[in-house]
Amino acid sequence: MPRYKLVVHSAPTAGNEDEYNDWYQNTHLADVTSVSGIVSAQRFRLAADLGAGTGHKYLAIYDIETDDLQATLSGITSSSESGNMFISETLDLDQVLATVFEEFGEPVSG
Repeated sequence: MPRYKLVVHSAPTAGNEDEYNDWYQNTHLADVTSVSGIVSAQRFRLAADLGAGTGHKYLAIYDIETDDLQATLSGITSSSESGNMFISETLDLDQVLATVFEEFGEPVSG
């Protein structure tokens, strides 16, 4: 089965960082991973900007395993639009940058 990474850069609205982090970690990750094909998620906080970053402080990476990527992505959208996935007003929607990558090549470790 094909495997993908959904990579989401995001930011809180001004003055709402603590509430945004609580919602994202304790509500949003579970909502997204409840969508068929999304198997896990993990958040990251910017530790160093090496000059080519997006300017975002927060990143979430979702692991996807599906034979129908479009159906999985549509599942996220429909869950949000139906109200089954609560989107907090502490998420700055103008700052969201989401991309999907297909796994390509074998992992390498040293």
